[in-house]
Amino acid sequence: MARPLRIEYAGAFYHVTARGNDRKKIFFTQRDYARFKEYLSIARERFGSVLHAYVLMGNHYHLLLETPEGNLVQVMHYLNGSYTTYINVKRKRSGHLFKGRDNSIVIDKDSYLLTLSRYIHLTPVRAKIKERPADYPHSS
Repeated sequence: MARPLRIEYAGAFYHVTARGNDRKKIFFTQRDYARFKEYLSIARERFGSVLHAYVLMGNHYHLLLETPEGNLVQVMHYLNGSYTTYINVKRKRSGHLFKGRDNSIVIDKDSYLLTLSRYIHLTPVRAKIKERPADYPHSS
């Protein structure tokens, strides 16, 4: 069965998530978190995407992403592909790092943007990693 096509259009807002294969780690060291953030920055410059919020957890991430140019596929292909190559080279491994394609849901910026931002930033609190979102270093 073919996977459904992504909904892409200029100015769309997305809640994007990706999880490691078998729920395994995707971030192993502090340098890995920093490298992923570098790829996020490059994606913003290269593809014109706007990152409104993010949280990077050990085995998954959440992004609140806007695509003024309607190019989510390009942004995510670059981000996940570059980071997977980095991890595979660094850890002398091969194959997929992420479980399938990232999950992206188009959101209504007027009614859900603030709620989603709150949800993303509270992820480390719900996971009992930190008591306050501001104390978690891998979050916007």
